[in-house]
Amino acid sequence: MSRKVKVGIIGCGGIANGKHMPSLSKIAEVEMVAFCDIKIEKAKKAAAEYGTPDAKVYEDYKELLKDESIEVVHVLTPNREHADITVDALYAGKHVMCEKPMAKTAADALRMVEAAEKTGKKLTIGYQHRHKAQSRYAKDVIDHGDLGEIYYANCLAIRRRGTPNWGVFLDEEAQGGGPIIDIATHSLDLTLYLMNNYEPRLVMGKTHKKMEHPEAANPWGDNGVSTTTLEEAACAYIEMKNGATIMLETSWALNTAEPVAEGSCVLCGSKAGLQIKNDNLVINKVEYDRQVKTEVNTKSGGVAFYSGASDKPAEVEARAWINSIINDTEPVVKPRQAYVVSQILEAIYTSSKTGMPVIFE
Repeated sequence: MSRKVKVGIIGCGGIANGKHMPSLSKIAEVEMVAFCDIKIEKAKKAAAEYGTPDAKVYEDYKELLKDESIEVVHVLTPNREHADITVDALYAGKHVMCEKPMAKTAADALRMVEAAEKTGKKLTIGYQHRHKAQSRYAKDVIDHGDLGEIYYANCLAIRRRGTPNWGVFLDEEAQGGGPIIDIATHSLDLTLYLMNNYEPRLVMGKTHKKMEHPEAANPWGDNGVSTTTLEEAACAYIEMKNGATIMLETSWALNTAEPVAEGSCVLCGSKAGLQIKNDNLVINKVEYDRQVKTEVNTKSGGVAFYSGASDKPAEVEARAWINSIINDTEPVVKPRQAYVVSQILEAIYTSSKTGMPVIFE
């Protein structure tokens, strides 16, 4: 009989229902035994759909953490709650998957890192774009040395008209920011991961809120889009300690003809380059004195790394996370890596406010 990992869900809103609970439900070794939400009806609904027959529901996450049978907790709340709940869960002896971004502030992210290191419990962050087939193939190419030294990168998450207006996305106090912290976080995480470079030296950033009617043509409707204080777009220059440079571009609403999905990046190395844009992977290089571009078909071929594997990033992420619990291995997304992402994102906001670059020691 295979081992069962008992999971508690804290926060039963959109990301829980759209990503985490459906993905966990496909893993035979997982039992979702507890659900918590400040709106108890959401917890009850989640328990009825995804829970075990005796699953419990809570309004107070601290009551859920008292259940010693729960081994893993998924923290799926607004950003401002990530740190406090994660730290409490780690000290309660739980392994934690926290949805991105790691926290509202870099200081909170560091608290999470330190709690994981002090307790010895596993902590990971929900950067599922690392688990895309394109990203996994690109990582193999890079780790094999085919790109050489990666010294220039561009990370992209650009919507033409797509400001989210449900939940607390437009609440600056709850979330901490707009597209920088919402979608650029995915692209930056993937870029740093592929480069294997987590040592920033300098960040210069600028946010923009200029559009007269960002709600126009928004597929999600108006609902306060034009009145939010959050940025609509931003760009940044990031210099790493080894001299590599990263350009970051992001927007929820921008008058551009070429939107680019979150989790997109361009990497240029001394031997070759590659780009992941809108889930297409292209490798560019020179062969026999000719410029060559190869579009990699990641929709066919390859070998699934577990029986019945899905190639959906959220499901691959969930399986990899649960495997790290069962096999006592490191999670794919490590806490200190996610902390660096939070540091850089916060530095973009700080630089935009001060008009000065942020220098890292």
